[in-house]
Amino acid sequence: MVDLFAADKNQADAPQGLKPLAERLRPQTLDDVVGQEHLTADGASLRRMSESGHMSSFILWGPPGCGKTTIARILARDSGMHYEQLSAIFSGVGDLRKVFDSARIRHANGQQTLLFVDEIHRFNKSQQDAFLPVMEDGTIILIGATTENPSFELNAALLSRAQVFVLNRLDESGMERILSRVEQEEGAELPLTDDARATLRAMADGDGRYAISMAEQILSQAGEATLDKNALMTIVQRRAPLYDKGDEAHYNLISALHKSVRGSDPDASLYYFARMLDGGEDPEYIARRMVRMAVEDIGLADPHAMGICNQAWDTYLKLGSPEGELALAQALIYLATAPKSNGAYKAYKLAVDAAKKTGSLMPPKTILNAVTNLMKDISYGDGYIYDHDTPEGFSGQDYFPEEMGRQQFYDPPERGFERDIRKRLDYWSRLRDQRRSDKVK
Repeated sequence: MVDLFAADKNQADAPQGLKPLAERLRPQTLDDVVGQEHLTADGASLRRMSESGHMSSFILWGPPGCGKTTIARILARDSGMHYEQLSAIFSGVGDLRKVFDSARIRHANGQQTLLFVDEIHRFNKSQQDAFLPVMEDGTIILIGATTENPSFELNAALLSRAQVFVLNRLDESGMERILSRVEQEEGAELPLTDDARATLRAMADGDGRYAISMAEQILSQAGEATLDKNALMTIVQRRAPLYDKGDEAHYNLISALHKSVRGSDPDASLYYFARMLDGGEDPEYIARRMVRMAVEDIGLADPHAMGICNQAWDTYLKLGSPEGELALAQALIYLATAPKSNGAYKAYKLAVDAAKKTGSLMPPKTILNAVTNLMKDISYGDGYIYDHDTPEGFSGQDYFPEEMGRQQFYDPPERGFERDIRKRLDYWSRLRDQRRSDKVK
């Protein structure tokens, strides 16, 4: 258990220079929280809760470094309740029992307990069930923080008693605000070229805490020199992409890959393929899904598609990694352009490059499968146009993350069968432009 306010007092009493930079920069009010204005702005859910002083149980779901713990601390101060904090990584049933027993005594004396549980998804089913009676009778108000999709990781009974608030990955603007705060706090500008500063923002991959840590390293190690991109890479390391073969990112990206192929977009298809490989996905899993795509979305319109996928799969098994992935990339292009030169190799390399630079950008919610009620409630799949329902079999939707905009990786030359592919791409480009023009009108 953690006494938050005693910990804060100890930090306040410590010399300013001895506090970690991230702690010195931790927001003290909702106005200071970066990137979560949909929850913290005037009239938004958490702002209303803070101003009213009336707290109800809720779950904060978002990626690392987006402000979950900070928001919980701010709301705890605003509530006036007795505050307890646990980490599900280091706590068990015994710790929960102690918190609940103390909370019952306070409740009997007319005082509620606000319990913040970090990484709440780490608790197993029986541990999560333990919260239900004390939440139901008002003994505790629960704030849970999780990086995992609550639909998959939290019990339905717990979710029925706690509202879920989705926190955003910090965007370019948010990351820049954090870097500016670092410079203001330290009284010095980060010694970076414009290109290096952009690279630093990309390397943090939406994690504000990681950005502060990297900035602290740069200020302590750079000396007098202004660092370019290459020099920056010698001081700090790129953050690993957010990807786990068992979590939501896995399902989001395979959904995006499948729908990009169905939507006849080879560039978006290659992008999500590279994202999955960069995250550690098994290439054979992708190969199996590609065979499924050939059967489901190509069919007899191109009888060779399934054979080409199986040949690419066999080639991967013979060559191994990394050379075998190029065979899968070539088959993927065939699927996405079905009714290919070293063009496939170049396109795959460009897609890998883009995936590494852009990290864990979220695919558009429009093309993600809403496999749970929660995902439906937050607009997963809203507005998706099933390509087969359009007269041309092509919807012209945007499949890339909104922050990227459309990209072109595959540029077929005017020779061989790729002449026909070029004609298709040009045709789809005209249809896509027409769709956009119609929307504007």
